[in-house]
Amino acid sequence: MTPDLKKKRVVIKIGSSSLTSRHGEISRRKLEKLADEVVVLKDSGHEVVVVSSGAVAAGYRKLGCLNRPDTLPEKQAAASIGQGLLMETYSKLFLSHGYVASQILITRSDFSDENRYKNVRNTLNVLLQRGIIPIVNENDTVTIDRLKFGDNDTLSAKVAGLIDADQLIILSDIDGLYNADPRKEKDAKLLEQVHEITPEIEAAAGGSGSAVGTGGMKSKIDAAKIAMASGITTFLGRSGVDNVLIDAVYEQAKGTYFKTETNTINLNQKKKWIAFNSGPEGEVVIGNHAKDLIMNKKQSLQVKGIEKVKGDFKKGAVIRITDVYGEEIGLGMVKYAKKDLLEMKETKDISVDQIAVHIEDFVCHLEVSLPVGI
Repeated sequence: MTPDLKKKRVVIKIGSSSLTSRHGEISRRKLEKLADEVVVLKDSGHEVVVVSSGAVAAGYRKLGCLNRPDTLPEKQAAASIGQGLLMETYSKLFLSHGYVASQILITRSDFSDENRYKNVRNTLNVLLQRGIIPIVNENDTVTIDRLKFGDNDTLSAKVAGLIDADQLIILSDIDGLYNADPRKEKDAKLLEQVHEITPEIEAAAGGSGSAVGTGGMKSKIDAAKIAMASGITTFLGRSGVDNVLIDAVYEQAKGTYFKTETNTINLNQKKKWIAFNSGPEGEVVIGNHAKDLIMNKKQSLQVKGIEKVKGDFKKGAVIRITDVYGEEIGLGMVKYAKKDLLEMKETKDISVDQIAVHIEDFVCHLEVSLPVGI
């Protein structure tokens, strides 16, 4: 292992199959192995956040279910049991090495509300500065489907962006991204380096590879997109391989590394929140001239450039900005409520310097190289 003098802030996502036995219960052996590697990273000076799946998988048998439950109430009940079991095990393992673990349970609404988003960021930063190992999971016990992240791959990428991580490591039951499904194509090749998520790569993404997990390859590609848009290198590889976490941090592990070829991406926290977490409340359709001004000349959007206003939103809301052909240009924080915009549109002698969207709070589709708002 080649020494790396740079201390990294690392987010590690651990899938359900990486934590549980074939019977669906917590595997002490698997957890010990992963915890030991996290400890090596901590001892080397790296900051580590663990995004851990496995709550439902760890709890459903103790709920009395023979198989992983299908109904939402049973899943939530199983998660309430399993989350406690996971944290108890994590805490004991890390304490045995002199490290304290903390629990952070998050819902999508914690990210969609800007103040709560900042609070989560501040909490995580304090924990990391004090040497604590945060264990993050979605709050499955109370989350309903329309407010879910969908899977912990997406959650881990958003957490990585939230804390300005240097690297995201996604461990699962697969070696990495292949150019075809290796379970069906014997000549499928592992893609060791990916610098751009192309339509061909997305087409190669398959379904879930585990009976106890919720995320498949598509969710991991989406997570890599989010991380790459924030300038964060992502590694995807198989758990259970000796020293996989340590080697991944030093970019020597077998798997796929997703990273941009340049370091030109520099989204601040405001733009990260707008792009990935805000949830647009309305839509503004703009003309071609206005589109050119904000995309190519980096000017602010003026009221006279607005063709249509859709939805209902208040001052300070995040809105979707599209052109007259329906193509999404980006997301922005609007300076006026919908009713004010409509009133100004109807005013004949409106001043040309009346601005609808602050350009510094506008995230262009091209800036992040993916449909903003993912």
